[in-house]
Amino acid sequence: ADAPVLLDHLEADSQAHFEELRAMLDAAGVAYEINPRLVRGLDYYCKTVFEWVTDTLGAQGTICAGGRYDGLLEQLDGPAIPGVGFALGLERLVAMLAAAGHPGADANPHAYLIMVGDAAQRRGLALAERLRDQLPALRLRMHCGGGGFKAQFRRADHSGARFALILGEDEVRTGTVALKLLRDPDGQQLTLSHDQAAAHLCAALDSTSRI
Repeated sequence: ADAPVLLDHLEADSQAHFEELRAMLDAAGVAYEINPRLVRGLDYYCKTVFEWVTDTLGAQGTICAGGRYDGLLEQLDGPAIPGVGFALGLERLVAMLAAAGHPGADANPHAYLIMVGDAAQRRGLALAERLRDQLPALRLRMHCGGGGFKAQFRRADHSGARFALILGEDEVRTGTVALKLLRDPDGQQLTLSHDQAAAHLCAALDSTSRI
């Protein structure tokens, strides 16, 4: 009970990183609880560790657990590249999806979210969570690997998605999102509010001929 609390002894860099992480979670509307006594059993973790939990599976409520390990790859004679990872209980995940009545995943997403720039990444996280909440049947894939518009459009096209949702500097500034029809011969692109984009995708989901 008298042990020091780790959060009271963070260095400035770690504190700034933790605040940025929390800001991104808040922007995305992801609920979380800070547990200052949460630890992982391996010493290569740094900065943040986490667990994803559910109250639908009784005592087996931890779905996955992991954290960040900036120096692990370098310790294994690789390049100095930061990383994050987790262990996922597939049986628990399947049980949770079944309990929620999820019909199962399809190979291709309906929409692919393209984000260029740090501000667009943060805005995109919030938009993705909002769309998934409003449209549970929507299969939305996010690009989280950086890169410019050309590379991300190529990935969007290869994904098989019908729509690309695009967030760049202009969209962040105006509070809009561009929606491009990837399978349309004319490559039609619309600039929509977030509500309009949700309505457009909802209409497409309701029409088997359009998606």
